[in-house]
Amino acid sequence: MRPVPGPRIADHLDRTDALVREFDEELRLQLPAGAELFDAHVHVGRGSDGMIADLPELLEMLDRYGISRAFAFCLDEPDREPAFRAGNDRTRAHARASAGRLVPFARLDLNDEPVAEARRSLVRGARGIKLHPRAQSFGLDDERLGPVFAVAAEHGVPILIHGGHGLPPITPALRRFVDAHPGTQLIVAHAGVADLDAFARLFAGVPGVFFDTSTWSALDLIALFARVPAEQILHGSDYPYGQQPSSLFVAVRAARSCGLDDRRLGGVLGETANRIANGEALAEPTTPVGPASIEQPLALARVHQYLSMAAPLLWTQRRDSVGVLDLAVTASADESLDHVDLDRLRSMLETARFLWRAIPDLETYAEKRAAARAAIQLIQLADVVAITTPVAAPRPADTRRDRPERQPWPVSAAVGLASLSICMNGV
Repeated sequence: MRPVPGPRIADHLDRTDALVREFDEELRLQLPAGAELFDAHVHVGRGSDGMIADLPELLEMLDRYGISRAFAFCLDEPDREPAFRAGNDRTRAHARASAGRLVPFARLDLNDEPVAEARRSLVRGARGIKLHPRAQSFGLDDERLGPVFAVAAEHGVPILIHGGHGLPPITPALRRFVDAHPGTQLIVAHAGVADLDAFARLFAGVPGVFFDTSTWSALDLIALFARVPAEQILHGSDYPYGQQPSSLFVAVRAARSCGLDDRRLGGVLGETANRIANGEALAEPTTPVGPASIEQPLALARVHQYLSMAAPLLWTQRRDSVGVLDLAVTASADESLDHVDLDRLRSMLETARFLWRAIPDLETYAEKRAAARAAIQLIQLADVVAITTPVAAPRPADTRRDRPERQPWPVSAAVGLASLSICMNGV
Protein backbone atom coordinates (compact mmCIF):
# COMPACT_ATOMS: atom_id res chain seq x y z
CA MET A 1 0.00 0.00 0.00
CA ARG A 2 1.45 3.37 -1.03
CA PRO A 3 1.87 6.21 1.46
CA VAL A 4 -0.50 9.14 1.05
CA PRO A 5 1.16 12.46 0.07
CA GLY A 6 0.72 15.32 2.47
CA PRO A 7 1.93 15.96 6.00
CA ARG A 8 3.64 12.58 6.20
CA ILE A 9 5.88 13.52 3.26
CA ALA A 10 6.85 16.70 5.09
CA ASP A 11 7.60 14.64 8.19
CA HIS A 12 9.90 12.33 6.24
CA LEU A 13 11.66 15.23 4.56
CA ASP A 14 12.19 16.73 8.02
CA ARG A 15 13.57 13.39 9.19
CA THR A 16 15.91 13.38 6.19
CA ASP A 17 17.18 16.85 7.16
CA ALA A 18 17.82 15.68 10.72
CA LEU A 19 19.73 12.61 9.53
CA VAL A 20 21.77 14.68 7.08
CA ARG A 21 22.70 17.10 9.86
CA GLU A 22 24.21 14.17 11.76
CA PHE A 23 26.42 13.45 8.77
CA ASP A 24 27.32 17.13 8.52
CA GLU A 25 28.80 16.91 11.99
CA GLU A 26 30.48 13.57 11.33
CA LEU A 27 32.01 15.01 8.17
CA ARG A 28 33.23 18.12 9.99
CA LEU A 29 35.15 15.95 12.44
CA GLN A 30 36.91 14.05 9.63
CA LEU A 31 38.01 17.07 7.59
CA PRO A 32 41.62 18.23 7.93
CA ALA A 33 41.89 21.31 10.13
CA GLY A 34 41.85 24.49 8.05
CA ALA A 35 41.21 22.66 4.76
CA GLU A 36 39.96 24.91 1.95
CA LEU A 37 37.28 23.07 -0.01
CA PHE A 38 36.81 23.25 -3.79
CA ASP A 39 34.23 21.43 -5.94
CA ALA A 40 35.76 20.50 -9.29
CA HIS A 41 32.49 19.45 -10.95
CA VAL A 42 29.18 21.35 -10.81
CA HIS A 43 26.57 22.23 -13.40
CA VAL A 44 24.38 25.29 -13.85
CA GLY A 45 21.34 25.58 -16.07
CA ARG A 46 18.63 23.20 -17.28
CA GLY A 47 19.30 19.83 -18.90
CA SER A 48 17.48 18.19 -21.77
CA ASP A 49 16.74 15.34 -19.33
CA GLY A 50 14.67 17.72 -17.17
CA MET A 51 17.34 18.14 -14.50
CA ILE A 52 17.66 21.67 -13.09
CA ALA A 53 20.87 23.08 -11.66
CA ASP A 54 19.60 26.11 -9.76
CA LEU A 55 22.15 28.85 -9.04
CA PRO A 56 20.75 29.96 -5.65
CA GLU A 57 20.51 26.32 -4.52
CA LEU A 58 24.08 25.68 -5.68
CA LEU A 59 25.47 28.74 -3.91
CA GLU A 60 23.58 27.81 -0.74
CA MET A 61 25.14 24.34 -0.90
CA LEU A 62 28.62 25.80 -1.33
CA ASP A 63 28.05 28.16 1.60
CA ARG A 64 26.64 25.49 3.90
CA TYR A 65 29.64 23.21 3.42
CA GLY A 66 32.32 25.90 3.32
CA ILE A 67 33.24 25.26 -0.32
CA SER A 68 35.10 28.32 -1.57
CA ARG A 69 34.92 27.79 -5.35
CA ALA A 70 33.79 25.35 -8.03
CA PHE A 71 34.45 24.55 -11.68
CA ALA A 72 31.06 25.12 -13.37
CA PHE A 73 29.61 24.33 -16.79
CA CYS A 74 26.19 24.06 -18.36
CA LEU A 75 24.09 20.94 -18.65
CA ASP A 76 23.11 19.35 -21.97
CA GLU A 77 20.82 22.33 -22.53
CA PRO A 78 17.68 22.22 -24.70
CA ASP A 79 19.04 25.26 -26.59
CA ARG A 80 22.50 23.74 -27.02
CA GLU A 81 22.48 24.52 -30.75
CA PRO A 82 24.41 26.27 -32.05
CA ALA A 83 27.62 25.11 -30.35
CA PHE A 84 26.37 25.52 -26.74
CA ARG A 85 26.77 29.28 -27.15
CA ALA A 86 23.68 30.21 -25.13
CA GLY A 87 24.54 27.80 -22.32
CA ASN A 88 28.15 28.95 -22.21
CA ASP A 89 27.06 32.59 -22.09
CA ARG A 90 24.72 31.79 -19.19
CA THR A 91 27.48 29.93 -17.37
CA ARG A 92 29.72 33.00 -17.50
CA ALA A 93 26.82 35.19 -16.36
CA HIS A 94 26.23 32.83 -13.41
CA ALA A 95 29.95 33.00 -12.60
CA ARG A 96 29.80 36.79 -12.52
CA ALA A 97 26.71 36.66 -10.30
CA SER A 98 28.52 34.30 -7.91
CA ALA A 99 31.18 36.94 -7.11
CA GLY A 100 33.96 34.63 -8.22
CA ARG A 101 32.71 31.47 -6.51
CA LEU A 102 32.12 29.73 -9.86
CA VAL A 103 34.99 29.24 -12.31
CA PRO A 104 33.27 29.01 -15.72
CA PHE A 105 34.07 26.32 -18.29
CA ALA A 106 32.88 26.28 -21.92
CA ARG A 107 31.01 23.15 -22.96
CA LEU A 108 31.80 22.04 -26.51
CA ASP A 109 30.22 19.77 -29.12
CA LEU A 110 32.72 18.27 -31.55
CA ASN A 111 29.97 18.20 -34.16
CA ASP A 112 29.35 21.95 -33.98
CA GLU A 113 32.28 24.38 -34.34
CA PRO A 114 34.16 23.32 -31.18
CA VAL A 115 37.35 25.30 -31.80
CA ALA A 116 35.51 28.50 -32.73
CA GLU A 117 33.28 28.23 -29.65
CA ALA A 118 36.27 27.46 -27.41
CA ARG A 119 38.09 30.57 -28.61
CA ARG A 120 34.95 32.73 -28.39
CA SER A 121 34.27 31.59 -24.81
CA LEU A 122 37.86 31.78 -23.61
CA VAL A 123 38.34 35.38 -24.73
CA ARG A 124 35.07 36.24 -22.93
CA GLY A 125 36.19 34.80 -19.61
CA ALA A 126 35.82 31.02 -19.67
CA ARG A 127 38.65 29.31 -17.79
CA GLY A 128 38.25 25.72 -18.85
CA ILE A 129 36.65 23.34 -21.36
CA LYS A 130 34.04 20.63 -20.77
CA LEU A 131 33.62 17.64 -23.11
CA HIS A 132 30.94 14.95 -22.85
CA PRO A 133 31.51 12.22 -25.48
CA ARG A 134 28.41 10.21 -24.52
CA ALA A 135 25.96 13.12 -24.52
CA GLN A 136 27.41 14.64 -27.70
CA SER A 137 28.00 11.29 -29.45
CA PHE A 138 31.67 11.36 -30.35
CA GLY A 139 34.52 8.96 -29.76
CA LEU A 140 37.77 9.67 -27.96
CA ASP A 141 39.71 8.61 -31.05
CA ASP A 142 38.10 11.47 -33.00
CA GLU A 143 40.83 13.53 -34.64
CA ARG A 144 38.73 16.68 -34.10
CA LEU A 145 39.83 16.49 -30.45
CA GLY A 146 43.38 17.43 -31.43
CA PRO A 147 42.63 21.11 -32.15
CA VAL A 148 40.57 21.34 -28.93
CA PHE A 149 43.53 20.07 -26.90
CA ALA A 150 45.76 22.52 -28.77
CA VAL A 151 43.51 25.46 -27.87
CA ALA A 152 43.40 24.40 -24.20
CA ALA A 153 47.19 24.09 -24.05
CA GLU A 154 47.61 27.44 -25.81
CA HIS A 155 45.38 29.21 -23.27
CA GLY A 156 46.65 27.21 -20.27
CA VAL A 157 43.19 25.98 -19.25
CA PRO A 158 42.07 22.49 -18.17
CA ILE A 159 39.81 20.14 -20.10
CA LEU A 160 37.27 18.23 -18.01
CA ILE A 161 35.93 15.17 -19.82
CA HIS A 162 33.17 12.73 -18.89
CA GLY A 163 34.73 9.46 -17.74
CA GLY A 164 31.65 7.78 -16.27
CA HIS A 165 29.08 5.30 -17.49
CA GLY A 166 28.07 4.88 -21.11
CA LEU A 167 31.52 4.90 -22.70
CA PRO A 168 33.69 2.25 -24.37
CA PRO A 169 37.37 2.00 -23.33
CA ILE A 170 38.75 5.48 -23.94
CA THR A 171 42.14 5.71 -22.25
CA PRO A 172 44.70 4.95 -25.00
CA ALA A 173 43.19 7.60 -27.29
CA LEU A 174 43.21 10.20 -24.51
CA ARG A 175 46.83 9.40 -23.67
CA ARG A 176 47.74 10.04 -27.30
CA PHE A 177 46.20 13.53 -27.21
CA VAL A 178 47.82 14.35 -23.87
CA ASP A 179 51.24 13.30 -25.15
CA ALA A 180 50.77 15.26 -28.39
CA HIS A 181 49.99 18.52 -26.55
CA PRO A 182 52.54 19.27 -23.81
CA GLY A 183 51.17 21.37 -21.01
CA THR A 184 47.68 19.91 -21.29
CA GLN A 185 45.72 19.70 -18.05
CA LEU A 186 43.08 16.96 -18.23
CA ILE A 187 40.45 16.23 -15.56
CA VAL A 188 38.72 12.86 -15.98
CA ALA A 189 35.30 13.06 -14.37
CA HIS A 190 33.54 10.43 -12.26
CA ALA A 191 36.79 8.80 -11.11
CA GLY A 192 37.24 7.43 -14.64
CA VAL A 193 35.01 4.47 -13.78
CA ALA A 194 34.32 3.82 -17.47
CA ASP A 195 37.90 2.58 -17.85
CA LEU A 196 39.45 2.80 -14.38
CA ASP A 197 41.99 0.01 -14.76
CA ALA A 198 43.43 1.48 -17.95
CA PHE A 199 43.32 5.03 -16.58
CA ALA A 200 45.35 3.93 -13.56
CA ARG A 201 47.90 2.09 -15.69
CA LEU A 202 48.37 4.86 -18.26
CA PHE A 203 47.91 8.05 -16.24
CA ALA A 204 48.97 7.36 -12.64
CA GLY A 205 51.95 9.61 -11.98
CA VAL A 206 51.49 11.67 -15.16
CA PRO A 207 51.69 15.39 -14.27
CA GLY A 208 48.72 17.44 -15.39
CA VAL A 209 46.20 14.59 -15.45
CA PHE A 210 43.57 14.48 -12.70
CA PHE A 211 40.46 12.55 -11.68
CA ASP A 212 37.47 13.96 -9.88
CA THR A 213 35.59 12.03 -7.21
CA SER A 214 32.05 12.55 -8.52
CA THR A 215 30.96 8.93 -8.44
CA TRP A 216 28.38 7.03 -6.43
CA SER A 217 30.34 4.21 -4.83
CA ALA A 218 33.01 4.36 -2.18
CA LEU A 219 34.42 1.16 -3.73
CA ASP A 220 35.28 3.04 -6.93
CA LEU A 221 37.02 5.76 -4.92
CA ILE A 222 38.93 3.29 -2.76
CA ALA A 223 40.14 1.64 -5.97
CA LEU A 224 41.11 5.07 -7.36
CA PHE A 225 43.06 6.12 -4.25
CA ALA A 226 44.81 2.74 -4.16
CA ARG A 227 46.05 3.12 -7.74
CA VAL A 228 46.39 6.85 -8.47
CA PRO A 229 48.44 9.37 -6.43
CA ALA A 230 46.33 11.64 -4.22
CA GLU A 231 47.95 14.65 -5.91
CA GLN A 232 45.98 13.69 -9.05
CA ILE A 233 42.56 13.45 -7.36
CA LEU A 234 40.07 16.33 -6.98
CA HIS A 235 36.85 16.44 -5.00
CA GLY A 236 33.80 16.90 -7.23
CA SER A 237 30.07 16.57 -6.57
CA ASP A 238 28.45 16.55 -10.05
CA TYR A 239 25.71 18.87 -8.73
CA PRO A 240 22.73 18.64 -9.31
CA TYR A 241 23.11 14.88 -9.84
CA GLY A 242 25.36 14.71 -6.80
CA GLN A 243 24.59 16.38 -3.48
CA GLN A 244 26.23 17.37 -0.23
CA PRO A 245 27.17 16.07 2.25
CA SER A 246 27.17 12.72 0.43
CA SER A 247 29.72 13.82 -2.20
CA LEU A 248 32.19 15.07 0.40
CA PHE A 249 31.39 12.20 2.76
CA VAL A 250 32.11 9.46 0.21
CA ALA A 251 35.41 11.12 -0.78
CA VAL A 252 36.56 11.62 2.81
CA ARG A 253 35.53 8.17 4.04
CA ALA A 254 37.18 6.48 1.06
CA ALA A 255 40.35 8.53 1.53
CA ARG A 256 40.52 7.81 5.24
CA SER A 257 39.89 4.11 4.57
CA CYS A 258 42.96 4.18 2.34
CA GLY A 259 45.09 5.84 5.03
CA LEU A 260 45.46 9.34 3.54
CA ASP A 261 46.89 11.81 6.02
CA ASP A 262 45.58 15.35 6.47
CA ARG A 263 48.10 16.87 4.05
CA ARG A 264 47.19 14.62 1.15
CA LEU A 265 43.48 14.75 1.91
CA GLY A 266 43.65 18.55 1.99
CA GLY A 267 45.08 18.46 -1.52
CA VAL A 268 42.21 16.28 -2.73
CA LEU A 269 39.55 18.44 -1.11
CA GLY A 270 40.68 21.76 -2.46
CA GLU A 271 44.35 22.71 -2.58
CA THR A 272 45.10 21.06 -5.94
CA ALA A 273 41.97 22.42 -7.66
CA ASN A 274 42.70 25.89 -6.30
CA ARG A 275 46.18 25.71 -7.81
CA ILE A 276 44.73 24.63 -11.16
CA ALA A 277 42.22 27.50 -11.07
CA ASN A 278 44.95 29.99 -10.14
CA GLY A 279 47.45 28.75 -12.71
CA GLU A 280 49.94 27.92 -9.95
CA ALA A 281 52.62 25.23 -9.79
CA LEU A 282 51.26 21.80 -8.84
CA ALA A 283 52.65 19.21 -6.47
CA GLU A 284 54.46 16.30 -8.09
CA PRO A 285 52.53 13.01 -7.96
CA THR A 286 53.77 10.71 -5.21
CA THR A 287 52.87 7.07 -4.49
CA PRO A 288 49.25 5.90 -4.33
CA VAL A 289 47.98 4.99 -0.87
CA GLY A 290 45.39 2.29 -0.39
CA PRO A 291 44.73 -1.40 0.07
CA ALA A 292 44.45 -4.14 -2.53
CA SER A 293 41.44 -5.50 -0.66
CA ILE A 294 38.97 -4.47 2.00
CA GLU A 295 37.37 -6.45 4.79
CA GLN A 296 33.73 -5.72 5.39
CA PRO A 297 31.08 -7.01 7.84
CA LEU A 298 29.00 -9.55 5.96
CA ALA A 299 25.71 -7.95 7.01
CA LEU A 300 26.87 -4.59 5.63
CA ALA A 301 28.03 -6.28 2.43
CA ARG A 302 24.44 -7.45 2.02
CA VAL A 303 23.13 -3.94 2.69
CA HIS A 304 25.54 -2.60 0.05
CA GLN A 305 24.38 -5.22 -2.45
CA TYR A 306 20.73 -4.24 -2.09
CA LEU A 307 21.47 -0.51 -2.18
CA SER A 308 23.49 -1.01 -5.37
CA MET A 309 20.38 -2.61 -6.85
CA ALA A 310 18.15 0.21 -5.61
CA ALA A 311 20.17 3.17 -6.86
CA PRO A 312 19.73 2.72 -10.65
CA LEU A 313 16.01 2.04 -10.21
CA LEU A 314 15.60 5.31 -8.35
CA TRP A 315 17.81 7.23 -10.81
CA THR A 316 15.65 6.04 -13.71
CA GLN A 317 12.41 6.87 -11.85
CA ARG A 318 11.24 3.26 -11.60
CA ARG A 319 9.35 1.64 -8.76
CA ASP A 320 11.02 -0.69 -6.31
CA SER A 321 9.00 -3.62 -7.62
CA VAL A 322 11.57 -6.12 -6.33
CA GLY A 323 11.55 -4.74 -2.80
CA VAL A 324 15.30 -4.24 -2.63
CA LEU A 325 15.01 -1.59 0.09
CA ASP A 326 12.93 -4.04 2.13
CA LEU A 327 15.85 -6.45 1.85
CA ALA A 328 18.32 -3.73 2.87
CA VAL A 329 16.23 -2.85 5.93
CA THR A 330 16.09 -6.51 6.95
CA ALA A 331 19.84 -6.99 6.45
CA SER A 332 20.58 -3.92 8.57
CA ALA A 333 18.94 -5.59 11.59
CA ASP A 334 21.75 -8.17 11.91
CA GLU A 335 22.73 -8.33 15.60
CA SER A 336 26.39 -8.95 14.71
CA LEU A 337 26.61 -5.24 13.83
CA ASP A 338 26.98 -4.15 17.45
CA HIS A 339 29.62 -1.53 16.47
CA VAL A 340 27.25 0.22 14.04
CA ASP A 341 24.50 2.73 14.82
CA LEU A 342 21.77 0.43 13.58
CA ASP A 343 18.94 2.72 14.64
CA ARG A 344 20.30 5.47 12.40
CA LEU A 345 20.99 3.10 9.50
CA ARG A 346 17.49 1.62 9.64
CA SER A 347 15.94 5.07 9.95
CA MET A 348 17.79 6.18 6.81
CA LEU A 349 16.65 3.15 4.84
CA GLU A 350 13.05 3.27 6.07
CA THR A 351 12.80 6.99 5.32
CA ALA A 352 14.23 6.49 1.83
CA ARG A 353 11.79 3.63 1.24
CA PHE A 354 8.79 5.77 2.24
CA LEU A 355 9.85 8.68 0.04
CA TRP A 356 10.54 6.43 -2.95
CA ARG A 357 7.11 4.83 -2.70
CA ALA A 358 5.46 8.25 -2.37
CA ILE A 359 6.97 9.80 -5.53
CA PRO A 360 4.34 8.57 -8.06
CA ASP A 361 1.51 10.11 -6.01
CA LEU A 362 3.10 13.53 -5.66
CA GLU A 363 1.58 16.17 -7.91
CA THR A 364 4.26 18.72 -8.72
CA TYR A 365 7.75 18.45 -10.17
CA ALA A 366 9.15 20.28 -7.13
CA GLU A 367 7.60 17.72 -4.75
CA LYS A 368 8.82 14.76 -6.80
CA ARG A 369 12.32 16.27 -7.07
CA ALA A 370 12.55 16.93 -3.34
CA ALA A 371 11.44 13.40 -2.44
CA ALA A 372 13.69 11.73 -5.01
CA ARG A 373 16.77 13.75 -4.03
CA ALA A 374 16.18 13.05 -0.36
CA ALA A 375 15.84 9.32 -1.01
CA ILE A 376 18.96 9.22 -3.18
CA GLN A 377 20.94 11.18 -0.56
CA LEU A 378 19.95 8.75 2.20
CA ILE A 379 20.68 5.68 0.08
CA GLN A 380 24.14 6.93 -0.88
CA LEU A 381 25.06 7.89 2.69
CA ALA A 382 23.88 4.48 3.92
CA ASP A 383 25.92 2.78 1.20
CA VAL A 384 29.06 4.71 2.16
CA VAL A 385 28.58 3.60 5.76
CA ALA A 386 28.08 0.01 4.61
CA ILE A 387 31.27 -0.02 2.53
CA THR A 388 33.63 1.92 4.79
CA THR A 389 32.68 0.52 8.21
CA PRO A 390 35.46 -1.88 9.27
CA VAL A 391 34.94 -5.25 10.85
CA ALA A 392 34.59 -5.01 14.62
CA ALA A 393 37.38 -6.19 16.89
CA PRO A 394 36.77 -9.70 18.27
CA ARG A 395 34.82 -9.88 21.51
CA PRO A 396 36.89 -10.76 24.59
CA ALA A 397 34.95 -13.97 25.09
CA ASP A 398 34.69 -16.15 21.99
CA THR A 399 31.38 -17.93 22.36
CA ARG A 400 32.12 -20.02 19.27
CA ARG A 401 35.28 -21.75 20.52
CA ASP A 402 33.56 -25.07 21.06
CA ARG A 403 32.24 -25.19 17.52
CA PRO A 404 34.02 -27.28 14.88
CA GLU A 405 36.64 -25.24 13.02
CA ARG A 406 35.57 -24.24 9.51
CA GLN A 407 37.92 -24.65 6.59
CA PRO A 408 38.73 -21.44 4.68
CA TRP A 409 36.98 -20.75 1.41
CA PRO A 410 39.26 -21.68 -1.51
CA VAL A 411 38.88 -18.30 -3.24
CA SER A 412 40.72 -14.98 -3.06
CA ALA A 413 37.61 -13.10 -1.89
CA ALA A 414 36.96 -15.07 1.28
CA VAL A 415 33.64 -14.86 3.07
CA GLY A 416 34.01 -15.37 6.81
CA LEU A 417 31.32 -15.79 9.43
CA ALA A 418 30.87 -12.07 9.89
CA SER A 419 32.93 -10.32 7.24
CA LEU A 420 33.58 -10.15 3.55
CA SER A 421 37.00 -9.51 2.02
CA ILE A 422 36.68 -7.88 -1.39
CA CYS A 423 39.71 -7.99 -3.68
CA MET A 424 40.28 -4.62 -5.36
CA ASN A 425 42.93 -5.79 -7.85
CA GLY A 426 41.83 -5.26 -11.43
CA VAL A 427 38.89 -3.01 -10.58
